[in-house]
Amino acid sequence: MTQTSEPVPTEPVALESADDFDDFVTGHDVVLVDFYADWCGPCQMMEPAVEAVASGTDAAVLKVDVDQHQGLAAEYGVQGIPTLLVFAGGEVADRMVGAQTEDALREAVSGRLE
Repeated sequence: MTQTSEPVPTEPVALESADDFDDFVTGHDVVLVDFYADWCGPCQMMEPAVEAVASGTDAAVLKVDVDQHQGLAAEYGVQGIPTLLVFAGGEVADRMVGAQTEDALREAVSGRLE
């Protein structure tokens, strides 16, 4: 298992600059990336589940507002929101589109944690 250079945050981290995306996903072993929008009802419904994954697993959680980061959303083929990507070792390991349960999110990241 590789050592991360940064401690895993226990709360979702909002992406401020697209330039920070690669550093975040490569700076942690497993990252759940939540592509969302503030106006998206299913995104709002998923917020407690996303927060639970951040606080209850060893996965880091990064929230990407698709309205602010349209280029990044396009780069990762986000066509509907919420779209959740699981990165392991800096590479996309899983993709989920639409509202997911907390259990589904935990299962997606736990399969990547060593």
